[in-house]
Amino acid sequence: MTLQGWALILGFVAILLALTKPVGAWLFALYEGRRTPLHVVLGPVERGFYKLSGIDPNAQQGWRRYALHMLIFNVALMVLTYIVLRVQYYLPGNPQGLAGLTPHLAFNTAISFTTNTNWQSYGGESTMSNLSQMLGLTIHNFLSAATGIALAFALFRGFAGRETQNLGNFWADMTRITLYLLLPLCVVYTVFLIASGVPQTMAGVVSVDTLEGVRQSILLGPVASQEAIKMLGTNGGGFFNANSAHPFENPTALTNMVQMLSIFMIGFGLTWCFGKAVGNTRQGWAILSAMILLFLGGAAVCYWAEAAGNPVLHQLGVAGGNMEGKEVRFGVAASALFAAVTTAASCGAVNAMHDSFTALGGMIPLFNMQLGEVVIGGVGAGIYGFLLFAILAVFVAGLMVGRTPEYVGKKIESREVKLAVLAIAVLPLFILGLTALSCVTQQGLAGPLNKGPHGFGEILYAFTSAVANNGSAFGGLTAATPWYDGLLGVAMWVGRFFIIVPMLAIAGSLAAKKHVPASAGSFPTTGVLWVGLLVGIVLVLGGLTFLPSLALGPIADHLAMIRGQLF
Repeated sequence: MTLQGWALILGFVAILLALTKPVGAWLFALYEGRRTPLHVVLGPVERGFYKLSGIDPNAQQGWRRYALHMLIFNVALMVLTYIVLRVQYYLPGNPQGLAGLTPHLAFNTAISFTTNTNWQSYGGESTMSNLSQMLGLTIHNFLSAATGIALAFALFRGFAGRETQNLGNFWADMTRITLYLLLPLCVVYTVFLIASGVPQTMAGVVSVDTLEGVRQSILLGPVASQEAIKMLGTNGGGFFNANSAHPFENPTALTNMVQMLSIFMIGFGLTWCFGKAVGNTRQGWAILSAMILLFLGGAAVCYWAEAAGNPVLHQLGVAGGNMEGKEVRFGVAASALFAAVTTAASCGAVNAMHDSFTALGGMIPLFNMQLGEVVIGGVGAGIYGFLLFAILAVFVAGLMVGRTPEYVGKKIESREVKLAVLAIAVLPLFILGLTALSCVTQQGLAGPLNKGPHGFGEILYAFTSAVANNGSAFGGLTAATPWYDGLLGVAMWVGRFFIIVPMLAIAGSLAAKKHVPASAGSFPTTGVLWVGLLVGIVLVLGGLTFLPSLALGPIADHLAMIRGQLF
């Protein structure tokens, strides 16, 4: 470990804190539907969309209608993407003449990008045409991110509303978030990436002569535009198989820092937006404080473990940190920080191979995801997931003081608690259930390239990543099979929408309630005690997945031996 490494981590957080209020203020303007400076240029475009689609942006929707429109929209996009991927060979924008995807791979990929997971069972440059990257995938990078932010807005309105059934308008939220937030930021971001050396071209392959005199084919494409929304939207799907470890996606230390900042930027801003929406910005800062504590703890452990290196190599006289699977241009500190960032958010982009991390270093990305992707989390998904934990935390606090729990002026009753438990329980049930199933079947055991505990870790990481809608992987798992493509696709769908629907039901229930002023007996939800309680609840409930998974490996080994299979 070095002072420079710690300075990188602390400086990263400091920059984000400085951006929190400006980003949050812009998000709050979109939440309220107010005019922004961009309305001068993009206002006619927004109105044109509404006119063409026959949408009244002022028509309010209850939680059921909001959820129904959201689900129909996402299913339609998923089907469109599946078709594009299947018939890719016959479509334009395919300079390499790449074949269409197999049914199971197209199914997995369509669900993956619809759910903001961006799990990739394929190598991007050898599988996807330029058109598929743009029409089939990049469009989801925008719209799945916008969906997450729109859903966060709906929950904010649930807390802020008073005796109403209205949570806003899904179509208006989606349009405004895409037009006035994601699109402008990505235009600026794309120009920065192009200036930094990231390709942006419709060319497929360029042939060059190397210094050794060998003719080499270099794959290109519209990389910069996909890279921008990949990071800002916490998507993570790389144009190239090596993702952000590839120099065409992440060429310099500066682009590496900007990519990490862009992963967290909107998530930080949404906490301030929440506080503003409920009329008390201290509420947002309290949530952000809990998130930062959890993040810094994970980042510190990951950096310490990777900087300490491999003790086996130390015994052989090889000193230094663990550089296996890492880019020299980034080093240990930037690689460990990137791993913590991408799994604290539901991004999944990587600039180093997590499969090559040390045991403790690789544990942190796994644990971050098993907490529910709420340590900052995905755009929108992180804040609404964290608020589910806040509901349970204030319920526990209410039991302690013997009062009906209240949070930001709303009584938290049995309906909200049951729905929050239902949403949070999805993670351990499906992560552990699908992992166990894959550990005792022939099709599942054919996936990991390593035997024993590490092979088990590859399976566990895959299903954790899928259910948590992260998308990163321990690269040793061969996932491009009907078994894993199918199960991981189901896991991604469940991890996204089985949490969203109960969350919207909570929003609808809260919006219909009266506002309850704080009293002397109310549990304070802005102080140090509250932040500590939030951190404790997240860690305890995260343990529902993490601790059983520690015992699941030996159990799977035993069952496999009984069946005559060697894990």
